Amino acid sequence: MIDYQLLQALYAVVTEKGFDRAAQTLFITQSAVSKRIYQLESLLGEPVLIRTKPPKATELGVKLLTHLQQVKQLELSLNLQSSTEFVDKQLPVSVKISANADSLATWLPEALSVPEDYCDFKYRFEIIAEDQTIALNRMKAGEVMISICSIDKPVNGGKVFELGALRYFVICSPAFKKRYNITSLHQLTELPCLVFDEHDKLQHQFLTHLNGSLPKYTHICPSSEGFKQAMIAGLGYGLLPSLQLGETIEKGELVNLMPEFYLDTPLYWHCWETESIQLEMLRCHAITIASKRLYQII
Repeated sequence: MIDYQLLQALYAVVTEKGFDRAAQTLFITQSAVSKRIYQLESLLGEPVLIRTKPPKATELGVKLLTHLQQVKQLELSLNLQSSTEFVDKQLPVSVKISANADSLATWLPEALSVPEDYCDFKYRFEIIAEDQTIALNRMKAGEVMISICSIDKPVNGGKVFELGALRYFVICSPAFKKRYNITSLHQLTELPCLVFDEHDKLQHQFLTHLNGSLPKYTHICPSSEGFKQAMIAGLGYGLLPSLQLGETIEKGELVNLMPEFYLDTPLYWHCWETESIQLEMLRCHAITIASKRLYQII
């Protein structure tokens, strides 16, 4: 069994970005912090820290930190008082989340900004951007506590809640449409197409629906805002969430090539069964915001 003082030392070094500040947080000497990290690595037989400035957790270290957070949440849910940090409501609860980039660019920041009149808890978020089709892999690997993805089946030991759907339209700039003289959507197969990364298959789904084809010419643009700006600049066409369009259509910056077509991508909130009151309040607020911002598919 791992001594949780060793895990707390690892947590302090990573969150405080150094051994000196970790020692101050834990009220012990720097050499004592170093000794605890050494003991942990000796016990496990491999490094848990990359000694950079600031220090970073290794892959194993990340899993240990997530495990520690899960233990903290369990103890909070059971009202156990194993350490001052666990019961001090003035200290932020660290929450690691995997989520798709389009959610980050639209509704998710509001969902994570829990107002004081809703609850008096504080949170410290670490968000990992992943495509909605693979974001749950982070949770399966024990790297995150919450995952927002398009998969509706919970992981072992987890539970899932429906959020709604992001609605996507086929978009390009007026200049792009004029440059390629687009008179038929079947031309799109041969034209420059924007994709977020190698996991982004929304554009592929659209063309398959349209005429059974796949894009032959793609630009990879791994930024939601960059994706939109690339469209405005005329670099290519692609699928953009309606939440991200804003007034670009009205201003003539972008054109909806096929207003009658849309692609809904459902999103789900995944979390562990052992959920503290802090994470429950966060989830409830996020679901409330999602119900207002996302399309609710009946």
